[in-house]
Amino acid sequence: MERGSDKHGPRLDDTLAAETEGLQRAGRQTRAEEWRQSEPSAEGEPDVDRDPSGTLAGGTPPGMGRDDVECRAELASYLGKTVYPAVREMLIDRAIEADAPDAVVATLKRLPSGREFTNINDVWQTLGGRVEHERF
Repeated sequence: MERGSDKHGPRLDDTLAAETEGLQRAGRQTRAEEWRQSEPSAEGEPDVDRDPSGTLAGGTPPGMGRDDVECRAELASYLGKTVYPAVREMLIDRAIEADAPDAVVATLKRLPSGREFTNINDVWQTLGGRVEHERF
């Protein structure tokens, strides 16, 4: 079975996939140079939606609801992995630098001051969110 399209070869398929990988994973533009960003939908075309049916692919992990998954993922997308370990003020500053919506910044402001957070799960649990149960 061949992979890719019949319009061009596998090498170009891989190149095109690499160009959009950051956008697919982050759900927002990841390029620093404006000329490298993908173009928005043209006038008269439908907007691109990462989850058009409104359901998460693969379901949700045991112990978490759909809202938990989506909200934690949104927080993580603005904070990144390199910020940890961090205190409340560092997390708020990182979110503001990443142009996070006001709702995300307000959520982070609910965190207690003076406590160090080790990862997004630690932040999410402190905010009252549920995390997945470990599978054995």
